[in-house]
Amino acid sequence: MINFRATLAIYFHELDRFRRTIFGSLVAPVLTTSLYFIVFGSAIGGRMQAVGGVDYGAFIVPGLLMLTMLSESTSNASFGIYMPRFTGSIYEILTAPVGTAETLLGFVGAAATKSLILAAVIMLTALLFVDYHVAHPLLAVGYIILVAASFSLLGFILGIWADGFEKLQIIPMLILMPLTFLGGTFYSIDMLPEPWRSVALFNPIVYLVNGLRWTFYGKADVDIATSFGLTALFLAICIAIIAWIFKTGWRLRS
Repeated sequence: MINFRATLAIYFHELDRFRRTIFGSLVAPVLTTSLYFIVFGSAIGGRMQAVGGVDYGAFIVPGLLMLTMLSESTSNASFGIYMPRFTGSIYEILTAPVGTAETLLGFVGAAATKSLILAAVIMLTALLFVDYHVAHPLLAVGYIILVAASFSLLGFILGIWADGFEKLQIIPMLILMPLTFLGGTFYSIDMLPEPWRSVALFNPIVYLVNGLRWTFYGKADVDIATSFGLTALFLAICIAIIAWIFKTGWRLRS
């Protein structure tokens, strides 16, 4: 039986931290997205042909949304669990009658919620620059939630693994960011010549970006079932790793 009272206590505590810094948390992604639309959507996009029948400015919306979500989900979750470890307050949670499920739902749920709020803000911001539509809104919402949860779980693992603030940025900045830019955020991988198109298919972010792009426009470079399946598999792997961490106490009790 899940202790929902404990889950909600952790969840709202994390959201309260987001509320206190909400101005900076929202302004930075909005400004960054606006700059991308100004540079790529207007300056460059105005000189480019439609990609797969979709105006270039609208074509990059799912990619920019994914770019923000991956970064924010990972960073929010990693910082959320790292700070209790850093201050020592994690021991209060470990010694309280709070199970792994409650802890995970509280921390990861709050991080995913923050990412979903940012996703909504980014989508509204995009409407100021381009006219886009969502062909499959329910699938889009479901996929966005799946991605936010998956990478919040990754961030949770990163926050437990990191033994310093600098390590919290290693995966988001040195791995996720480059892979996202190379994952078809601003272009279709069908534009790439061989062997680079085949090489691009080994980039997992390609499937995330194209999965979201399919829910928007009904067309993408990879099969939607593959994108959903790989994302769900990634989520399951992260859950298994976290279950092992709590079972062994790795990095939590040391």
